[in-house]
Amino acid sequence: MAESEPTLQISDLTVAYRQGKLWPVAVRDFSIEIDAGKTYGLVGESGSGKSTVALAIMRHLGQNGRVQGGEIFFQGRDLLQLSQVEMRKIWGERLAMVPQDPLSSLNPSLSVGEQIAEILRKHAQLSREEARRGAVELLRMVRVPDPERVERSYPHEISGGMQQRVLIAMALSTEPQLLVLDEPTTGLDVTTQAAVLDLFRDLIDGRDTAALYVTHNLGVVARICHRVAVLYAGELVEDAAVIDLFHKPWHPYTEGLLESVPQLGQSKSQVELQAIPGQIPSLLNRPNGCVFADRCAVAIERCHLERPSLEIPAAGRSVRCFRWSEIAAGEISTRSTDTAINLSQDSNGEPSTLLTLDDLRVYFDVSRSLTDSIRRRPGQLVKAVDGVSLTLKSGQTLGLVGESGSGKTTLARSVVGLAVRTGGEIDLLEMNLPPDLRKRPRKMRRLLQYVFQNPEEALNPYMTVGETLRRPFIRLLGKSREEADTEVVKLLEKVRLPEEYLNRLPGQLSGGEKQRVAIARAFATIPDLLITDEPVSALDVSVQASILNLLRDLQVEHNNTLVFISHDLAVVGYLADLIAVMYVGHFMELAVTESLFRSPFHPYTEALLSSIPVLDPTAEHERIRLEGDVPSQIDLPGGCPFHPRCPRYIGDICRMETPPWQQTDEGSQIFCHIPVAELESAQTSLGN
Repeated sequence: MAESEPTLQISDLTVAYRQGKLWPVAVRDFSIEIDAGKTYGLVGESGSGKSTVALAIMRHLGQNGRVQGGEIFFQGRDLLQLSQVEMRKIWGERLAMVPQDPLSSLNPSLSVGEQIAEILRKHAQLSREEARRGAVELLRMVRVPDPERVERSYPHEISGGMQQRVLIAMALSTEPQLLVLDEPTTGLDVTTQAAVLDLFRDLIDGRDTAALYVTHNLGVVARICHRVAVLYAGELVEDAAVIDLFHKPWHPYTEGLLESVPQLGQSKSQVELQAIPGQIPSLLNRPNGCVFADRCAVAIERCHLERPSLEIPAAGRSVRCFRWSEIAAGEISTRSTDTAINLSQDSNGEPSTLLTLDDLRVYFDVSRSLTDSIRRRPGQLVKAVDGVSLTLKSGQTLGLVGESGSGKTTLARSVVGLAVRTGGEIDLLEMNLPPDLRKRPRKMRRLLQYVFQNPEEALNPYMTVGETLRRPFIRLLGKSREEADTEVVKLLEKVRLPEEYLNRLPGQLSGGEKQRVAIARAFATIPDLLITDEPVSALDVSVQASILNLLRDLQVEHNNTLVFISHDLAVVGYLADLIAVMYVGHFMELAVTESLFRSPFHPYTEALLSSIPVLDPTAEHERIRLEGDVPSQIDLPGGCPFHPRCPRYIGDICRMETPPWQQTDEGSQIFCHIPVAELESAQTSLGN
């Protein structure tokens, strides 16, 4: 391969999937080049064709998919012309893929070390002992703590972040020249994601590896990628160096994606997120003109009649739009200039207290093995929530943040009654809530509703939208069927879904539409308290923006109190008035949102904020990386529970004594031994 030749060169790739007797095109005339040592981001909404491109490179489209045209050259060889036998020599050795879901990609019946060693024995011709030692070294290279123990562990015995690092170790075991990364950090919390992104960047730079990074997270692209290609409805609409594209996008779709993402410091009272209206057309209904024209705010008649070609107006930059030159010159834009929002509500003085948590504790028994029972070993407890206290006012939004395993969901489920609390009290509107949901009267259940993370699991697949929304009106509000049907139509209008959706089943809806139905069902009884558990984490940025705007608008209309759980601090910062930072069942910090983002006093909060990928590729700030994983809640460390990972550990006092609660001048409460003035001084010196 010539020195200047790209590692991967895709030219006019066209891929189709069989639907009955038809072969609708999923990706059309797609072309990119990736050089050694460079990471290429591939972004776009679900259904845009990103994963199809990745699978085509791997020659893994399945029986229903086929390449109808184009070329995929890898190190000078066209992969599309190679036999399966020839591809097996490339897979694993020179071409590797890291998928989105690590657990489904690992063999549950083999230890982690054996799965890595198997690759080394096959491709590197190592002996069994050499392969075992090599597996340990690879785990150490991907920064797995205690690699010897993890090497002996099975996939279910390690965390999601660990599982992802194991997959990375497997992918890098043969030092491939090309990595295909398909949403490898989507399910990870911000600290684990930051560590994995640092790992990718270091390994790619150090080994001169080329990488294609498929994602819908634009912040991740800004942090790790050199170039970015924007895919929409199977077509490349813009391609540029990451700095150029983020600072000055030339395609309306790219502008829309960037405007959909809440940025650190933005709040619902300052700016309305600009969701892109509509959705990607189906494979069987691609328009004849520009594929984005029906959703484009600056489309003209020509856009609906002609398909624009991919132009190259500048070196290293291409765009597919008739109006790109006007956008580049600043003459037109899809971006809104009026961002002021009126969130005022009628108020009769100080808002009343709506929810009070007092020393809330939720413990779970750990099932004992037969050996433990025979030897009469005492049972163990998981202290998922351990002594949490909180007061929320009517109309407030609380953001609940923290890493996976911190207890956020358990706390929320205990409030709603799905997890029975062990101790403490929960009062809603001065009524004491029984621990068990089954013991709560209908009136209590009406006042409190829950929106789950995955609407697929929350909606009955055999019930229409109308039937789903009718139930709370009849069962909780006692309305007749006719009254309920009238209310359902009004409810659909509130969540901006047309009336014809009443007769649709969940399988006929997009992910964003399903979540709108789930939110509509929760708002049907006009609850005083609404708890939403990661309601936008699996959604595209544009759909996410529309759901956040919807939650904001409904809250303003009904003055509900909202608890919003997420590991995305930028999203939480946009929607929340107050933020509670949680770690292994404890609150570490409670603060007004603006104050927390301006000066995150607790070291854990500081680390979370430093891990957020921002939309500016040139942004530089102090990065704090936490070592190790969240500890087991069966055997928590003494003293401050955060001390084994704390970047500001000050000695035995952290290890041996429970921290006091301190209050700052701005009203923030922090759970830490270090005096507030010292924390503020240390963070200011780092530029936080």
